[in-house]
Amino acid sequence: MRKDKPSRTAYKVAMNIITLSMKPGMKGVLPPGTAEATERLLLEAGAANEFSIRCARSSRLLALYDKLDWMMPGQFDAFGLRKTYFENQIHSAIDNGATQVLVLGAGYDTTCWRSAPKYKKVRFFEIDHPATSKMKKKGIAAMGLWDNLHLIPADLGRRNLIDVLQGEPLWDPGARSVITAEGLVMYLPEVAVREMFRRCHAVCGEGSRMVFTYIPADEDGKPDVGRWTGLTLWMLKVSGEPWLWCIRPGDIRVFAGQTGWKIDPALSGPSVKHGVEFYSVAVK
Repeated sequence: MRKDKPSRTAYKVAMNIITLSMKPGMKGVLPPGTAEATERLLLEAGAANEFSIRCARSSRLLALYDKLDWMMPGQFDAFGLRKTYFENQIHSAIDNGATQVLVLGAGYDTTCWRSAPKYKKVRFFEIDHPATSKMKKKGIAAMGLWDNLHLIPADLGRRNLIDVLQGEPLWDPGARSVITAEGLVMYLPEVAVREMFRRCHAVCGEGSRMVFTYIPADEDGKPDVGRWTGLTLWMLKVSGEPWLWCIRPGDIRVFAGQTGWKIDPALSGPSVKHGVEFYSVAVK
């Protein structure tokens, strides 16, 4: 993350969602309205213009992504699967009593904006780096800011999550909640990931869920995304947003337990890699 600029990764993921929606069969995989809301948000926020959106929707770009699949096999399609997984987890948690949703590193995700009018008694909170949050807030304001949707600008690399939420009078630390960290923890050093899990555990009530993705590690503790891992890591480093944390899938239960959480296999689903990531759900 460049300190004074909106996240390039957040922008790329949002644009990928738009491109992915043009792939035959994938629009039925994405949650309804995702691509349309993402496109509108980027335009209203000024993060993208009409030309860049047309490029994102072009068959040429779609073909290019398919040709580049060799570098991170399955990752392009996995962006869509990931969106569906997280949205389903949020709605499932709400249906099981969660009254708060907290999205960490929200980027240009539209799940909360699309869900807030459906679940009017649920409070939705998003926290992101101030530069990204400011741009997103501009877009959401133009689209319509729901009363139960709250965008919080905060750099969690510099500020304590507990302190941030203590400044939000509507956040109830005793309420059953669902907290999400989609495509986030790999960009943080291990000590920050561990502390983030502890702090998330401290700000929510019993029965809460934490939904997250992570990059698997090899036997040497280094990221393992396939044959071209070295090239992938180099490109991420050059872009200014390198991966800093990974973990062996067999170690994730112990890690979660050390921070107060318990991995729930039934909620997490099959322990398989989606693109380059694993998905997991921890409960309190």
